[in-house]
Amino acid sequence: MRRNDRRDLGLLLLRLGAGGVLAAHGAQKLFGWFGGHGIEGTGQFMEAVGYAPGKASATAAGLAEAGGGTLLALGLATPAAGAAAAGAMAGAAAVHAPNGFFNQSGGYEYAATLGLTAAGLAITGPGRFSLDHLLGHAVNRGWMIPAAFSATAAGTAVVVGARARRLRKAKEGEQEALFEEE
Repeated sequence: MRRNDRRDLGLLLLRLGAGGVLAAHGAQKLFGWFGGHGIEGTGQFMEAVGYAPGKASATAAGLAEAGGGTLLALGLATPAAGAAAAGAMAGAAAVHAPNGFFNQSGGYEYAATLGLTAAGLAITGPGRFSLDHLLGHAVNRGWMIPAAFSATAAGTAVVVGARARRLRKAKEGEQEALFEEE
């Protein structure tokens, strides 16, 4: 097997693995598949962790994960797919960040890994075993990478920033205990 073939096969495996996981997570949010809670349940969770309105947040996250994951797996519109998935994972990482890095403690390790993998694929490209390659890279042009990441970064910053402000405001009225009760 030639070196280029190995590279393209490796990209295919990364796309199928990360894209499949992302698509499944999105399907949990959107349709309640694979033990998920669907839009209603995910919307309630999103509200509870500070993303409001919850149903709209659940829909946006589900579409970014399911759509971005499916497109990554197919190797179609790879810059937009990877950027969308990375943005969704940045939002998930923000929820888990207070728990530290490692997933076993509820940290952001898993979301960061999926997000960085999606971003890396968006930048590297899908390889020859992809729909982008088959279609002559019509939706995988070099200029699309910075455009997709700029748009995603701006949207993610607005959403995650609004969540942070909402959480700070909710905490403003709370006073911490001066003494520990036993």
